[in-house]
Amino acid sequence: MKNQKRVVIEDVYPQLNNGDFYIKRVVGEIVSVTATVLADGHDVLAAAVFYKHEKEKKWREVRMQPHHNNHWQASFVVEKQGSYLYKVVGWVDYALNWQHGIERKIADNQHVNSELLEGIAFVNNCKSTANNDDKKYLEHLANIFADGNQYQIAIHEAVSGRLHHIFYNQPEKILANSSQEYKVYVDRLKARFSTWYEFFPRSASQQENIHGTFKDCEKLLPRVSNMGFDVLYFPPIHPIGEVNRKGKNNTTEAFDGDVGSCWGIGSKDGGHKAIHPQLGSLKDFKSLIKKASELNIEIAMDYALQAAPDHPWVKEHPSWFKWRPDGTVQYAENPPKKYQDILPIYWESEDFKGLWDECLDILFYWIDCGIKVFRVDNPHTKPFYFWNWVIAEVKAKHPDVLFLAEAFTAPKVMQQLAKHGYTQSYTYFTWRNNKHELIEYVEELTKSDQREYMRPNFWPNTPDINPFHLQGANESKYMQRYALAALLSSSVGIYGPVFEQMISEPILGKEEYLNSEKFQICNYDWFKDNKLIRIITKINQLRFQHEALQQTNNIRFCTINNDNLIAFYKWNDAKTSEMLCIISLDEHYTQQGMVQLPMGDLGINNGHHVRVTDLITDNTYNWYSEWNYIELHPSLPFHIFNIKK
Repeated sequence: MKNQKRVVIEDVYPQLNNGDFYIKRVVGEIVSVTATVLADGHDVLAAAVFYKHEKEKKWREVRMQPHHNNHWQASFVVEKQGSYLYKVVGWVDYALNWQHGIERKIADNQHVNSELLEGIAFVNNCKSTANNDDKKYLEHLANIFADGNQYQIAIHEAVSGRLHHIFYNQPEKILANSSQEYKVYVDRLKARFSTWYEFFPRSASQQENIHGTFKDCEKLLPRVSNMGFDVLYFPPIHPIGEVNRKGKNNTTEAFDGDVGSCWGIGSKDGGHKAIHPQLGSLKDFKSLIKKASELNIEIAMDYALQAAPDHPWVKEHPSWFKWRPDGTVQYAENPPKKYQDILPIYWESEDFKGLWDECLDILFYWIDCGIKVFRVDNPHTKPFYFWNWVIAEVKAKHPDVLFLAEAFTAPKVMQQLAKHGYTQSYTYFTWRNNKHELIEYVEELTKSDQREYMRPNFWPNTPDINPFHLQGANESKYMQRYALAALLSSSVGIYGPVFEQMISEPILGKEEYLNSEKFQICNYDWFKDNKLIRIITKINQLRFQHEALQQTNNIRFCTINNDNLIAFYKWNDAKTSEMLCIISLDEHYTQQGMVQLPMGDLGINNGHHVRVTDLITDNTYNWYSEWNYIELHPSLPFHIFNIKK
């Protein structure tokens, strides 16, 4: 059966892969929808965005506004967690089309008695949904439109603003056409704004060469909180395999006392639902989660789907591994790195359903223990559609749960993981160092479609990555890197206390740490203080105090005539928080330059003064010009200006 349509709807944005994937928001954010809406002829068109939460039965509607070249736009706010549906609906508005036509004829001094009679039908159509006052008004119009003796009054009312308002708000959607439905998933705020700190629990002891425990970790919680971190991420806390265990510095031979890599999961003590016995009991772990929560810290667990050769799965579920003709399993590889202590999962196993169910059950087990944040190890080596399924299953029951993808791999692969449901993503920030590549990368993340689904988390270092620019770097370089990460991105993380204590001795020629904590227990002076720690603490405090720093996408880079200085303006959606950040990329010498204020974005004209306060030094400046002088010294290589107009 043929359906009669006149309105064409195209280019609905935002949407991903023609609706195959959902876009992402957090509670309170705006979804701004645009579309091309057109029809044959010159009739008046109307369009609206219809949206509803997954638990609502009725659609809500917000009218779209036309712009140049048949481009229409409207916005709605997502008010609660879960999925929303939205679509664009367009129609020919015959009532407004009638009013527009009669208005032009009256202006041309044409006699419009016939047109007034035609208008009675449009007036009557509105009466059933009108309030009492409007209903009386519409009845009055129907009478005078039919009464040729009240012609002057009738033509005056026919083009009145009141009638236009009624027609606009009570449209008759004849032959309405609709786009397909699209989906937006809404998370809690921490999905967009989070401040991560990573350390190895086994190194938490303050006694040399003593394996740390969860009780030792509890003693460090106030330090983590005081530095301004709200997510504490632990590498795997499970039993570590003894077969093919790695020795210090990733040697293939382990000696007595070598603790192995905590990513070599599984031993006679259990697998992914067990805790390393030297860390403590499940009761101890739950106590740590509770005490962290009292300090507004969430514990993030590592979710690493791999197994040591002596993991219980190897005997209980041999089909989950791919066996070679000689009866061995190929260990994991990521050339040139080799992981002889790890067996990769065989995702094409005939028992893949049992495998998937067990992987889901692992998540549910730790969620029931109080975990709501997971950092996922190497997700790009597992099927995308597995992640799509397992994340959706978790979110359906536990919408507060968040997933961070640790995938330093090809851009399209990282993007695909984000599309399939990952809440946040590691990024290439770790290797972006000069002004051009920093701007190019942030613009890619915030000005392309990636802004709709990929939430970046900027890490200056990780246990796997000791970047060349931090090897032997001075304090100024570390301050610079943290300022860049924490101010450009609303989610940031560091591997400590290695970062804040500037421990950076490398394996020669590699971006790896010598005496890597991945393969041994390290002892730290956990309560050491320095300027870098105080700077990190201050920046984190400012991030919690100023909403402009709690999002990534609202950013505009400012012109500054010095390639060693980078400047950017950030704001919240309501423009009640506006910041100007300027960072020196030179850790050795003083740099000067003239920064151009984004006058249009600030809504000011040249000559109107702007008051800026450096939130680190509390110095305040009144700027009366579009261009202003900046000077930064390595001892404090950045400004964080709060803008007041």
